[in-house]
Amino acid sequence: MSGSGGALLLPLLAAALLGAPGAAQPAGGTACRPVRAAFQVLQPGAKWVPEGPVPGTDLQVCIPKGSSTCCSRKMEEKYHAAARLNMEQLLQSASMELKFLVIQNAAVFQEAFEIVVRHARNFTNSMFRTHYQSMGPRALKFVGELFTDISLYILGSDISVNDMINEFFDSLFPLVYSHLINPGFPDPSVEMTECLRAARRDLKVFGNYPKMMMTQVSKSLQATRVFLQALNLGIEVINTTDHLKFSKECGRALLRMWYCSHCQGLLLAKPCAGYCSLVMQGCLAGVLDIHHLWKEYIGSLEGLTKGMHGIYDMEHVLLSLFSAVRGAVVHVQRNQGKLSTAISRLCGHAQQRQVRSANYPEELFIDKKVLKVAHIEQEETLSSRRRELIAKLKSHSSFYSSLPEYICNHSSAVQNDTLCWNGQEVVERYSPQTTRNGAKAQAGNHEVKMKGPEPVISQIIDKLKHINQLLRGMTLSRRKAPGKAPEEEEEESGDCDDEDDCGRGSGDGELRVRNQLRFLA
Repeated sequence: MSGSGGALLLPLLAAALLGAPGAAQPAGGTACRPVRAAFQVLQPGAKWVPEGPVPGTDLQVCIPKGSSTCCSRKMEEKYHAAARLNMEQLLQSASMELKFLVIQNAAVFQEAFEIVVRHARNFTNSMFRTHYQSMGPRALKFVGELFTDISLYILGSDISVNDMINEFFDSLFPLVYSHLINPGFPDPSVEMTECLRAARRDLKVFGNYPKMMMTQVSKSLQATRVFLQALNLGIEVINTTDHLKFSKECGRALLRMWYCSHCQGLLLAKPCAGYCSLVMQGCLAGVLDIHHLWKEYIGSLEGLTKGMHGIYDMEHVLLSLFSAVRGAVVHVQRNQGKLSTAISRLCGHAQQRQVRSANYPEELFIDKKVLKVAHIEQEETLSSRRRELIAKLKSHSSFYSSLPEYICNHSSAVQNDTLCWNGQEVVERYSPQTTRNGAKAQAGNHEVKMKGPEPVISQIIDKLKHINQLLRGMTLSRRKAPGKAPEEEEEESGDCDDEDDCGRGSGDGELRVRNQLRFLA
């Protein structure tokens, strides 16, 4: 076919494809009727649509390439608003699955952690009621305060784990002293209570159990808290990018891409894929800068979750805590003779403990059935739920870098860049400009001019950097003792001496704890 034949073919193909009557420019008094009908569907208000083609000298974006247009200035404004709304809706549609995934899991895990804390408190209360009936009711107050502090810490409170454990044992010892070391005597006075609280630390009356608990509770709660913080930040990141306020330049580019063709009567014109990609790279330049940090966020979160077992798993640690508390009290019972003498010396307690051979309260004997945890189900439901979450999150690791493609695909962009809209006219072939993602790469983007990073994006980038640093820090701390199995690390944590008998029972009695979190699996 000759060159002139090819030149004649384009308008004919365009007319057939787009439904335009031969030429691309509006002509005649009826040319704008289809535009009027389409505009009314989009934005009720036919009064703004001219009866026929007008010069369009007042238009700011959809400036007619020829001599006339079907758009008024008011229509252009309405189309501009519609283009921005389109963009917002497409962004929210793109993130819907990911957003639901993170929001749902953040809520489920927070509820699950609260359930674990509640069960751990109940187990500890049950231990006191079962083995130390006389002081059980008063111990409930201290147990309640400890687990309230644990709950608050998980939610972000500044309270120190060491302080909450110390306060628990400081409060518990005067009670243990009056019921187990000096049973039958009046409760200690305020002055005596304060002395006993101080003596508790000086004499290490509970052995190394407090230190062991500090280590295990601190590590497990810190991992849990960072995990929840990361999920909540994930929600914030998605919400931020879902509700971006696009720049004036971006809004104008969206208007040109989606609606300026209407002004020429080309209602069925679709944007060229390469052209759409350029517009999206410009409009989403700041968002696309999140990509690498988002990918790192998911990888770092995976690293944390892989390490959340043993003393880094709050489910394991807290549901076993009653056993450690029981062991601490047993340690006092075993050393009551030495402790009584030392405390009399330190606190000036004049009354000597009466010695009875046949009338010891039952609680003074070391129970041969010390409680210990044996999970009937070896499956860790929280752990499996975390693995499931990470697997799903990894499928969204390229979410931000793929946004331009998603939006263009849902804008019916012409993938082969032939007979498509380039923002000014329908072209036979569009030659795309190659531009990388990110704000720094948009200097040469002639479709959308960048004026600098958006403050809201800069803030969310800083927050992602911070949480990634926290997540990496948690992961690195797990690597400080290479070559050790989690069980070995757990046994060594707290520096328990052999004589402390930390974490071991004195008999074969056992409290079998059923997994109460089955609904999470």
